[in-house]
Amino acid sequence: MIKSTLMMLVVAATTLCALPSFADTRWEQAHPRRDQVNDRLANQRDRVHAGVQAGQLTRGEARRIRREHRAIRAEERAMAARHGGHLTRAQQGRLDRQENRVSRQIERERRDGR
Repeated sequence: MIKSTLMMLVVAATTLCALPSFADTRWEQAHPRRDQVNDRLANQRDRVHAGVQAGQLTRGEARRIRREHRAIRAEERAMAARHGGHLTRAQQGRLDRQENRVSRQIERERRDGR
């Protein structure tokens, strides 16, 4: 009984871990450009958090970067609202350039290592 329960838990855990890797949500499938922009922002958010935890970013630097992230996200939402919930290629390019700038800022400030 213990062996079968353990095996069932292993199978369930494996299945749950594998789900995100092959199944996008409907929203992600319908809005791939917005999803890409938001995924990059989430990645940068994680980098900022890691930088604060490692002492490479001050709280003030992190606050400033998070403010820029909120501005990018607000712009992404406003752009999408004007085009039926979608981003055009040009809009995504503009947001990508803004994210690139913030990404370089994160890297530069983490490297300086306060």
